[in-house]
Amino acid sequence: MGIKDQFQDKAQELSEKAKQAAQRGRGEASERSSQAREQSQDSLDDAQREAEDRFNRNYDA
Repeated sequence: MGIKDQFQDKAQELSEKAKQAAQRGRGEASERSSQAREQSQDSLDDAQREAEDRFNRNYDA
């Protein structure tokens, strides 16, 4: 195995590692995005319930 082959093998190995790291990064970013959407929706739901409760208390009074 010549030096050229060693460099090509190393370059291919590094390329594969970079692709795997990029895929992990996209997966993690997608997961964080999903969690943020869920938290945002939860906050909106809480705010809506609170507004409805206030309205009902004021309307009943």
